[in-house]
Amino acid sequence: MPFLDDDYLLTTDLARELYHEHAKAMPIVDYHCHLHPEEIYRDPNFSGIVEAWLTDGNNYGDHYKWRLERANGVPERLITGDADPWDKFLAYAQTMEKAIGSPVYLWTHQELRRYFGIDEELNSRTARAIFDQTNAMLAMPEFSRRNLLRRMNVDTICTTDDPVDSLEYHIAFEREGGDSFVMLPAMRPDKALNPQADGFADWLGKLEDVTGMSVESFDDLLAALDNRVEFFSAHGGKLSDHAADLMTYRPSTTAQRDAILEKARRGEELDADELCQYRTALLLGLMRIYRKHDWTMQLHIHALRNINEHEFAEHGPDTGFDSINDRSIAEPFAALLNEAAKTDSIPKMLVYSLNPNDYLALTTIMGCFQGGMKQKLSLGNAWWFNDTRRGIRQQIETLAEGSLLGNFVGMTTDSRSFLSFPRHDFFRRILCELLGEWASRGEIPGDAERLAPLVCDISYHNAKELFI
Repeated sequence: MPFLDDDYLLTTDLARELYHEHAKAMPIVDYHCHLHPEEIYRDPNFSGIVEAWLTDGNNYGDHYKWRLERANGVPERLITGDADPWDKFLAYAQTMEKAIGSPVYLWTHQELRRYFGIDEELNSRTARAIFDQTNAMLAMPEFSRRNLLRRMNVDTICTTDDPVDSLEYHIAFEREGGDSFVMLPAMRPDKALNPQADGFADWLGKLEDVTGMSVESFDDLLAALDNRVEFFSAHGGKLSDHAADLMTYRPSTTAQRDAILEKARRGEELDADELCQYRTALLLGLMRIYRKHDWTMQLHIHALRNINEHEFAEHGPDTGFDSINDRSIAEPFAALLNEAAKTDSIPKMLVYSLNPNDYLALTTIMGCFQGGMKQKLSLGNAWWFNDTRRGIRQQIETLAEGSLLGNFVGMTTDSRSFLSFPRHDFFRRILCELLGEWASRGEIPGDAERLAPLVCDISYHNAKELFI
């Protein structure tokens, strides 16, 4: 089979029919990404392929690619440093020569094909021509930020926004009539969840300023966050997201919560028990708020972040120094849901784990708390290090075996790159591949008419329903 031809990954006639006749044409709802709303609103062009693809020179780029370059011995100045763009691009092309089997290798060539019409493999021999062609195309008005989204048939995109954010670019985008796609905010209250972090007191001050509310107690904090959920809702917000890297559960009293908050405001160190008590109470409080506002809560669990302290100090977060965690998850997660269920406070939830070993435990626990709405709780798509053919298949199979595949909300990029949207195509091909395999073994009907609505729902309609 030719490299990345129209039928790649589609190994049966049924898979090809489901993809080409149905999945391929579905618009994209990217309900969790890290694109800058200001960039979407202002709609500038990139300076070239290195800024668009690798780094903008400010440690804000594609850490998937950076990790592979470091593994290839590429000097840091050619990754996140101030080297010439051509030298950076050549170093990446040389890395791709060794990256066969990596999802990044597939994504790289999907992006070259889908955005720029380039069918060649990126390597040392082809690098110069690809560099020149992509730079020339990215300078054209048709390749501005918004046009890159339009090229991928993006319907809805959710940015990731702090509760104290003014949402000025969402508001301006909406006021000016939007675009062929919708840009919506999604609230990520990680600074509220991490009271031990530097700057927590300053962040509380900003929360007081934007709400006009005094935060003297833990209940005041929840009231202020409720106020921000209302503000986000007024501008189309329907989702939240939380980097709950460790899942813990520890009950507390009102007095204990107030004391912990005050201690954190003063900048004093919290012990492990206090941190668990605070996070447990805040997650439970947020769940009540989200349920009240009919929001969907996303939990991203089991990232082990910034484990190379020397490089973290040099480059900061989200630059390629995170890994998978393997701590216990079942008992604290079950306890959190059980406590929320006592007051009917479980909102609709998407739960992602960076450790695929957690998938079955999470799915079976969530199955104990379903009811009252369609797919109240669901396993989120294969995330980060699992965003591979094998990882996506494992997540789909676990969800199908433990819940209802037809209710799955499908793919999201979780990306900082405007060129990452072919990952939706990658996911849809794998979904159709898997359905075709099941049909070839007689496990499901080999009837495209029967399966087409399910494919379209997973590719688009179920995710769109999150905002209705």
